[in-house]
Amino acid sequence: MNDQKPAVVLVHGAFADASSWNGVIERLQQQGVEVVAAANPLRSVATDAAYVRDVIAGIGRPVVLVGHSYGGFVITEAGAANDAVVGLVYVNAFVPDHGDTAFDLSTSLPGSTLGDALTAYPVSTGGDEFVIRPELFNHQFAADVPAAQAALMAATQRPVTQAALTEPLPAEVPAWRTAPSWFVFSDEDLNIPVAVHRVGAERASSRGTREVAGASHAISVSRPDAVAESILEAVSALAPVSA
Repeated sequence: MNDQKPAVVLVHGAFADASSWNGVIERLQQQGVEVVAAANPLRSVATDAAYVRDVIAGIGRPVVLVGHSYGGFVITEAGAANDAVVGLVYVNAFVPDHGDTAFDLSTSLPGSTLGDALTAYPVSTGGDEFVIRPELFNHQFAADVPAAQAALMAATQRPVTQAALTEPLPAEVPAWRTAPSWFVFSDEDLNIPVAVHRVGAERASSRGTREVAGASHAISVSRPDAVAESILEAVSALAPVSA
């Protein structure tokens, strides 16, 4: 039996990068938690999950996987049939079942305005990738983040491929069916409607749900305390009990 406190692997979603976790990382490190923010490639569910599995293997100890937005797909796939993954935390994130796509889940209930904020560029390997138009980024993605900071986030956003958003979840048994899950989400998320978040938490039999009033999709940036608290709850619950 492994007696180590789990490490935390943070997986950002579309239109963000690993720095979106900086405030959360600071708070976790203050509590002595080992944490790694993976640079999610945002190319396809299978490819992105394979990369995160490599990150997990490199840590060499039990991990709690944390995913934001599309990162929910990645942690659900990367944690499937993976004994190193002892828990999951979904942060304004999709909670997919086998065969679900990000596009289907985002439009499964009304409320998302993301589609109208996107622009597409062709990818040399085929298909398109999407970014949020810079002039709309603050309102669409980070409405509760100061405009100057949101402008930096818009300039450093990582595009996501259409393939990633339309690829069905490959795992026959998604990770949330076998690993305990925690949830933190906002009631003013314009990318993924709060009703979708609530359904996801119920679907996964959430061990702990934190709904943050007034927060945007960029909850890890604007409300790092709330996000860190949910992660710490998971780490505490999954840490080995001292004899």
